[in-house]
Amino acid sequence: MIRFAAAAITLTMLIGSFAFAQDGAPKVQVFGGYSLLKLDHGRLSGGLLDLDLHQSSDPFALADYFLNGWNAEAQYNTGRWLGIAADFGGRYGTPITASRDRILTGLPKETAYSFLAGPVLSYRTKSRVTPFVHGLFGWDRTSLGASTINGSVTSPVPVAATNYNDFAMALGGGVDYRITHHLSLRAGQLDWYHTTVNLNKFYTHAFGGTLLQGLRTNQTNYRFSAGVVAQF
Repeated sequence: MIRFAAAAITLTMLIGSFAFAQDGAPKVQVFGGYSLLKLDHGRLSGGLLDLDLHQSSDPFALADYFLNGWNAEAQYNTGRWLGIAADFGGRYGTPITASRDRILTGLPKETAYSFLAGPVLSYRTKSRVTPFVHGLFGWDRTSLGASTINGSVTSPVPVAATNYNDFAMALGGGVDYRITHHLSLRAGQLDWYHTTVNLNKFYTHAFGGTLLQGLRTNQTNYRFSAGVVAQF
């Protein structure tokens, strides 16, 4: 009887321990996935470029477009609800395009990388679904590659390699769906992604001279991410 009781108590403790582990927070989470950023041009337009670059054929345009990229994150959970995350991101695209019925070659490529960090609040229950919100703050670096624009332009337009470092923050949240004890899907994460690029300085340096005044010195972008979360 004593052995049976001891075995029953041990089994109960193991089951309780397992249930606690299932319901409790993982100590470390690592996320990696695809990211899409809706870019704020900060009042820059094709017409403004045509005017400042003295292009009578009106060759330039800026579409309301998205930048493709990636997003990775390492998160340490101090408890069931609170964690600290370090967020890394990269995005790539062509900010300047050709206007309708125009052909341009040598358009400059834009690349940007970011490092942000901050607190995460997660609502963890027995459900497989874990919603969360976060506030991330840090550094963003935007670069425009050197090139020469040809095609439907009055004369070739040289573009100088340009870099700009700025403060950035991402305020938002998302939802993780647990597949196994160590693996979840981040079904979606949406951030209000704020950057502080002085676009007047950025594009004036790229095109030379005293060009492009009146652009915004901060931008309201939106970032969507989705991917896989490993939990330990």
